Order: sequence, then C-alpha cells, then structure tokens
Amino acid sequence: MAEPAVGVSPYWELTFDADGDPDAGRRDRLLAGVARHDVRDLIVFAHGWNSDRSGATRLYDAFFAPIPGLVPEARVGYVGVVWPSMRFSDEPIPDFPRAVAAEMPRRPALDKDTRHALLETFPGRATVIEQIARMLDQQPREEAELAEFGRLVRLLVDVVPPGPQALFAADTLCEGVPQDSPDLFADSTAAVCEDFAQALTHLEAPDPAGVASFSLPNPWEGAHELLRQATYYAMKRRAGTVGERGLGRVVGQLATRSPELRVHLVGHSFGARLVSFALRGLPEGVRSVKSVTLLQGAFSHYAFASRLPHDARAGGVLEGQHNRIDGPLVCCHSRHDSALATMYPLASRMAGDARGIAAPDIGRMLGAKWGAMGHDGVQAVPGTKSYDLAGALRAKLPASGCVNVDAAAVVRRGGPPAGAHCDIVHPELARLVLAAGRIR
Repeated sequence: MAEPAVGVSPYWELTFDADGDPDAGRRDRLLAGVARHDVRDLIVFAHGWNSDRSGATRLYDAFFAPIPGLVPEARVGYVGVVWPSMRFSDEPIPDFPRAVAAEMPRRPALDKDTRHALLETFPGRATVIEQIARMLDQQPREEAELAEFGRLVRLLVDVVPPGPQALFAADTLCEGVPQDSPDLFADSTAAVCEDFAQALTHLEAPDPAGVASFSLPNPWEGAHELLRQATYYAMKRRAGTVGERGLGRVVGQLATRSPELRVHLVGHSFGARLVSFALRGLPEGVRSVKSVTLLQGAFSHYAFASRLPHDARAGGVLEGQHNRIDGPLVCCHSRHDSALATMYPLASRMAGDARGIAAPDIGRMLGAKWGAMGHDGVQAVPGTKSYDLAGALRAKLPASGCVNVDAAAVVRRGGPPAGAHCDIVHPELARLVLAAGRIR
C-alpha cells in the first residue's frame, strides 16, 4: 500500500513505538505487499532525529527519488521506518527550507516548535517541560537553580527508564557489563553546561589560530545544549530498542514470507544505530540482509569492535554483528558534521574523563575515545576498507566486512550546532546504497 507522501512505488511505512512494538496493520500490509508486487530488493530506511512523520516522509521521498532512474529494470520496493524521535528546530536541514525556523531566538530560550516536539516525544512530562522552558527563559543566577535544571532534564529523559529501553543505552561493554551513563548526567550541571557553552562558542566563531579562549562562559548558554544532548541520549537508547525488538523481528518475518527477498538497510544518525541493532534482532539463520548503509551514524565508532584500543577488557555491543550481513556494512562519514565531531564526543564521555579540555581540542582529544561512526567511520575492526566517495562509486565494493566511505565531498552543508549532519540527500549517496547492495 503506497503512501501518498512518497513518490516511489511500491512504498510501505513501518511504524514502531518507543519499546519497538510495531503498528500491526502497517507491518502486515508490508508482509503481504512484498510478495504481491514481486519485489526482489527492498530498501528499508530509518530516519534519525526528526520532528514528526511528515519530516520523515519528506526525507524518504527526496532520498529515494533518483533510485528508479538509476536502476530502471530492478524490482525495488521501499520502506520508511517511523519511530518516536525528535529534532530541535534550531537545526537546519539542507534542502528542507520549511524545517528551518525563520527567526530562532538566541540560546538558551526554548522555542515553541521544540517545546511541542518534546511534548510529543516525552508524553506525560508536560509539567517538567514547562519548568525547563521557564528556567531557560529566566536563567536564574544561583548555582542551585542550575543544579535543579539538571535534575529536571534527567527526570525528563528517564536516565534509567522502565521497560526494555534500559537494556539498549550502551555502545560498548566492559567485561560484559554496559558502560556507565555519560557525565552529562553524573557530573556537576554547571561544569557540563560550561563545557557545552565553550564548545558552542567555538563552533559559531572558531578562532582561526586554533587558540582556546580563556573567558569564562555563561553556563546557561550551554544549558540548552545539555537538554538537547540529554534528549538525544534517550533517542539513541530508543533506536537500539526499536532496531533489535522491532525492525529485526520484522525482517525475520519477511524472510519467512518471502525467502528470495533481498533486504538493504539504510539509517541516518540514530537511525543508523537502529538498523545496526536490527542485525542483533534477526532470528537465527536469517541471511536476507544483503547490505547495510550507515549515513552519519550517531553511535560509537567502536560499536562493532571486539576490543577497544584504550581498554582491552572492553568491546563493542555489536561485536561481530556485521557478519550477519550477506554483504558489506558501509559507513559514510564527514569531517563537516559538527554534531558528531564536537558535540557527540563531549556528550558521550564518561564521568571524570578528560575534564577541562578546551573547545578547539575537543574533537582531537575526545574523538578517538568517544567518537562517532559518522565522524571517522568504523574503528578497530580488522579488515575494514576505506574509500573516498568517488572511489567507492568507481570501485566494486567488498562483498562482505566493514567499509568506510569519506562522504565529505557532498556531506558538507549546514551551520552550527549540527553542521552537515543532516546533509544526506544526494544522488551520490543513493548510488552508494545501490552499489553496496549490488542492486542492478
């Protein structure tokens, strides 16, 4: 059953709640429709942070648009995954002018669109959200008030949530035990906000000499970023839940109903984490996933590693899962992605780790340990191949294993704080998905 908001056909939508439970009607239409349309290659795309379903379908419509012309003889079907995520509306998305607020208030005020997104994403937390919004507006000077702001943020996102989501927060394990929550929840709220404020100042007006400023930032300038990163921690946790408990199971059901179907998973940002965790949710023996393409993945670059370079006791939570793909895992990354180059490692570090690093050094000093897939690709997985985008499109990609593709040639547009994180709608990236899956 085609969705009218997306121009390619046949197209189906898969909708999941925060615990990975699917909309049964949409799932069943997909299972029946794939066989009815005689689909051979099914491209399944999961969005990342996103405000609503309409934003997700605009992304899918734009990304999928060139594919029928690129492979006119292929029997391709398309799936858009919709899951409860959110985007702060001060983050412009290239090619989607309606997604950019015309007159955004200066940080740290909480604009009405972001407030609405928080209410939709965290139902039952209206009072907490209103208190957070009021504090961002008023910026009380007492340090105790900033500490209260931190408490409200932790309450909003449920640092230890009920239900299955608590099992999906970590990207790495130490001797089989998930890593602790990051210091944005454990450390002094004032200290964390000061770090974020300094990093934002550097992103908005970088010192060309690369010299850190020694002026003391206003911690409230970083409070808005603390809220953003805390909500993204919750989105990251949800992505793992939806991937393993939701999408992985549906792919297994597709394999049972249509055993010749070739499935190609594509994910952007936290959606990249979602499709990666779907591998862990595949039923035993299912080999229908023929490629996975990660676009600016917002999760640890060590997630697939068996051992971490800085801690031989620890490994990635998805260790070996790329071997469940009957094809390659292709990871696109870009140095122009500020969200992953600067904010992700700063938000992901553990309590007490590398405190006091000056903003210009954050990416260099923290990135190696707490870096993201979309910044520098898959790390510490032996045999990983690397290409630039043009080279990847010229070459015959490996038939298995991990492949890093530097996509900075096209993933380059966007201002602070996210940079080019959402600049993924390019025909070159659609071609890369086809090349990874050997769709002809």
